[in-house]
Amino acid sequence: MTKATVLRDRTVTTTTPTLSYGVAMPEPQNHLFEVTMHVENWQSELLNLQMPVWTPGSYLVREYSRHVQDFSAMMGDETIANEKQALHARKLEKNLWQIDTRDTTNVMVCYRVYANELTVRTNHLDRTHGYFNGAALFFFIPDWEILSCQIAIDLSHSDWHVTTSLPGVAGKKNTFVAESFDVLVDSPFEIGSHEIYDFEALGKPHQWAIWGKGNIQHDRLIEDTKKIIKTEAKIYGDLPYNEYIFILHLNNDGFGGLEHKACCSLIYDRFGFRNKDRYNRFIQLVAHEFFHLWNVKRIRPQALETFDYTRENYTTSLWFCEGATSYYDTILPLWAGVYDRKAFFETINKDISRYLQTPGRKVQPLGESSFDAWIKLYRRHPNSDNSQISYYLKGEMVSLLLDLFLRRKFKNERSLNDIMRLLWEKFGKAEIGYTPQQLQEAIESIAEEDLDDFFRKYLHGTGKLPFNEYLLPFGLKIEGVRDKNPYPYLGIKTVTEEQKTKVQFVWSESPAAKAGIDIGDELLAIDGVRVTHDNLNERLRDYQGGEAIAVTVFHQEVLQTHEVKLGDPQPTRYQIVQVSASTSSQKELLEGWLTG
Repeated sequence: MTKATVLRDRTVTTTTPTLSYGVAMPEPQNHLFEVTMHVENWQSELLNLQMPVWTPGSYLVREYSRHVQDFSAMMGDETIANEKQALHARKLEKNLWQIDTRDTTNVMVCYRVYANELTVRTNHLDRTHGYFNGAALFFFIPDWEILSCQIAIDLSHSDWHVTTSLPGVAGKKNTFVAESFDVLVDSPFEIGSHEIYDFEALGKPHQWAIWGKGNIQHDRLIEDTKKIIKTEAKIYGDLPYNEYIFILHLNNDGFGGLEHKACCSLIYDRFGFRNKDRYNRFIQLVAHEFFHLWNVKRIRPQALETFDYTRENYTTSLWFCEGATSYYDTILPLWAGVYDRKAFFETINKDISRYLQTPGRKVQPLGESSFDAWIKLYRRHPNSDNSQISYYLKGEMVSLLLDLFLRRKFKNERSLNDIMRLLWEKFGKAEIGYTPQQLQEAIESIAEEDLDDFFRKYLHGTGKLPFNEYLLPFGLKIEGVRDKNPYPYLGIKTVTEEQKTKVQFVWSESPAAKAGIDIGDELLAIDGVRVTHDNLNERLRDYQGGEAIAVTVFHQEVLQTHEVKLGDPQPTRYQIVQVSASTSSQKELLEGWLTG
């Protein structure tokens, strides 16, 4: 037996097992994918099968095995009676099964997966289509993840077709091949009668695969997509794929995306394409997920260089993976000419407002936000905004500052684009993961400056981001905007539930928090007069900052009255504005930034 390559801690030889999957949907209205897994040439007395608990790009343990049912194993060889002989299988852990294989080298495993969650990171099957992600549907053999495999799709209807970025197998209809389990996980499937729109950009084939009805204008979408592709490719110098697919699901209230190396999955409001602001938001989503084919899928942290699908994969660098990408998704449509400067500033003003109105920015460092993604970002609780900050949001803000810093220092001759290009050449092309220190060193090499203090304050600490210091060289500044008829600061957010006004959120260090008003309290009265969610702000306008009021609530069904000393009116939003008299150098820097 001749060695071919080393596979983690195993050696591939002529006795290497072969692997294939079959996916059927005989009754799609029942939301059950039926999967068969064939393992041939298995040379051990035991076969372990494991299902991922998460999928790359979505940093939360989702426990995909909870949807598995009807698991069985049998010999893969036909018996004389043309029946399969059952093999003993046992479940060892939440996502780990073990099969006795001492009497066979060929095994067939059958199971069904419930699929009724329409997101970009899960599975969905109904009478109109089927969609699945590899991590949420397929078992892998531990230590053999590098095995290539075939995936055969048994279509439920004659008018259905299959869309995936995996190449087809010659001579086998609806059968595809993945070089490894990583590639399978990175290649979602859309199955049904979805619409296909082919187009070319920079000499390479691209495709929109769209499921669902809506008011999307396909010609406009394709032209704007081409602009995004060309603008992003200009940063890196090329497109690192042979072809690319955009999978889009249209539904009533969805929003999200998940990046892959040769495709992305998107979900959006079916009627969100005629309104200019909502269409711009969708284009940002497209720009974001497409940018990930470089930043994240190829330029990625060392902690994500090799995926461990059985547990959390910790890194402090998601601020750059997602935050820098979020910064680019706001400015790339401007550089591409998809929207104008007014739309760009409206977009970034909303993000700045959200950041400055999140108290958690003063509590959780950016690096910690990245590290704790697994337990915080997707697991919000009523106090989340007081105790944490999104690495998407603050990462975007820090990336903005880095871009402005480089553009000012080098008079627009260098920018964040140069950092991306350096990372692409040094780490991305070879797919060598970077460490946090290597990321900082790459940024410093472009800046030609020690940035320890910057990273200490804004990545590892909770220092106040110096927006105006970085914006002023461009003739800009941030100012807070208050209502024309402002009201004093109480510090609560309310919502109407079952005709009751409930306290939904209490800002930390606010007058309400200091007085002891709590999340979940039912707000009843101010100074003895009934108040509701609808008239709260109007009632507050009768008072001035510094005045004391009596706020009456039910706290856990107990009547309580708190004396609250109101604060001064707070800005309702923030915006970037031009300084009164910009110099010629400020105008030049601004023009260079806004034109890319």
